[in-house]
Parts: sequence; C-alpha cells; structure tokens
Amino acid sequence: MKQQFARWQQRARHLKQQISVLLLAWRDPRVPWYAKVLALCTLGYAFSPIDLIPDFIPVLGYVDDLLLLPLGIMLTIKLIPNEVWHEYSLNVQQSQAQTKPVSYLAASLIIGLWLGIVWFVFHNIW
Repeated sequence: MKQQFARWQQRARHLKQQISVLLLAWRDPRVPWYAKVLALCTLGYAFSPIDLIPDFIPVLGYVDDLLLLPLGIMLTIKLIPNEVWHEYSLNVQQSQAQTKPVSYLAASLIIGLWLGIVWFVFHNIW
C-alpha cells in the first residue's frame, strides 16, 4: 500500500512539473498557435479554483481531474516541438521553487458554463 501511495505521489509531482513547463513553453514563439491554444485551455483548467465537474459528485467529480487534465497535458506536449519542451523542462528542474497561480478567468468561464446549464434546464422545465 505504501509503495502504491509513493507511486501516486511521484506521478502527481511529475504532473505538477509538466504544468510548470507548459506555463513557460506556451509563450515561446517556436510553439505553433494551435499548441498555444490547447496549452492555454489546459493551463486555465489546471489553475482554475473551480472544477468543470464538482468533486462532490460521486465518481464523475474526480474523472475530470484524473482524465481531462493528463489528457490535455499529453496532447499539448505532443504539439510542442521537442527542443522547446526539453529546454523548458531543464529550466523547471533547475528551479524547484514552483508556485501554483490561480486563473480567475478560467474559474469565471466554468461558472458561466454552469450558470448556462442551470438556466437551460430551468428554462426548459418551466
């Protein structure tokens, strides 16, 4: 059990490191525009204080954290040129003082999405 917990901790640290690399790499002019768009969406979701599917919803609440975020990171990494990715990976590894910024824009977009869903449901029920 302790070994599995240590493995999950290692994966979480690796995911945090990849997010930090994305945070640096999306601004690089060598990164194509479509990779920048996907990186911004992934970063916005990662730094949003509000989840797309709230965690209190059984099972589905954690599916977005366990699937959507790693999938977004993986797809973005594939679109970023290798030399850019490796350059910023080295930068992040050398500076381990990482802080997690908060994206209020992404949070407001998710709140807007939920309000739109609530409005749609109530509009069609009433």
